[in-house]
Amino acid sequence: MRTLYLGFCARLDRLTAFVCGLACGILILSVLGTVVARLGFDAGRIELQNLAGYAFAVLLVMAVPYTLARDGHVRVEVLSERLSPGYRHRADLVALLLFLIPVFGLLAWAFLPDLAYSWSIREGAVETGGLGGVYLVKTMLPVAAVLTTLQGIAAALRDRTLES
Repeated sequence: MRTLYLGFCARLDRLTAFVCGLACGILILSVLGTVVARLGFDAGRIELQNLAGYAFAVLLVMAVPYTLARDGHVRVEVLSERLSPGYRHRADLVALLLFLIPVFGLLAWAFLPDLAYSWSIREGAVETGGLGGVYLVKTMLPVAAVLTTLQGIAAALRDRTLES
């Protein structure tokens, strides 16, 4: 069962990596398009600016589960680098079980009423003539929270002493 779950999380991680890469590409192209339109043609495109903001938001929230799956998260504990791998594994377990999973679980659950309202009105851009679909971007927050929770559970299930 553990192997199935870790395999499932690995597939989710590949999907997350694809979404991050796509968001990064869209962000680069939309910022480049905005700059060329402004400086080259003295024209502004609010849709391109909105697209850049949306891509950045998606990249930002999806980078959290992506980073966690690679054990790239920031450790607050300054001494952890000098301590044994067994201690670091136990400290990571405590942090994952007491902090990460409850906080991101609560984030996903608490955001649902706002998300439901956003979907019900098909929330669009605040600016006139802006790009619609803000509700789609807002959907990524609870999705990223759920993915982070799943990756946290996967990290707790992995045997870090074998990897070190």
